[in-house]
Amino acid sequence: MAKIPFSASIGLLLVRIALATTFIYHGGQKLFGWFGGPGMGGFTHMVTSMHLPVLPPTVWAYMAAIAEGVGGFMLLPGLLSRFWAFGLVIDMLVALYVRRGAGLTGTELEQALLALAAVVLLAGPGLISLDALLFRRPLWPNRADAKP
Repeated sequence: MAKIPFSASIGLLLVRIALATTFIYHGGQKLFGWFGGPGMGGFTHMVTSMHLPVLPPTVWAYMAAIAEGVGGFMLLPGLLSRFWAFGLVIDMLVALYVRRGAGLTGTELEQALLALAAVVLLAGPGLISLDALLFRRPLWPNRADAKP
């Protein structure tokens, strides 16, 4: 297994906690109407007005809500972290696309969440995670760890 400093794992845990709490909050608003959110009906209606390309608005709405709600819950313990982080990266790229007219000062949250999700996607969840406990091997081994 690749040598990961324990301090880096603590940093990755803090990143996962920040991402998880933010996305549990926002995903809960979308999926269940928690915290004064619109629920799926209201969110689907909002997504319909955005005129997103390729897929129907209901598909976009459910993909975003599941990525945020389920992804947030899965990132907290660090289970299938890279999979869910990838979904959140896509989610934030779509959010930036939707808000493209707002400029840099109107999209700080989306940019920060995109960067944090990319950190988990690229670095992994760290040693303090269910992924490390269950899989016990790096998904992207260092060159020295690769076996012929």
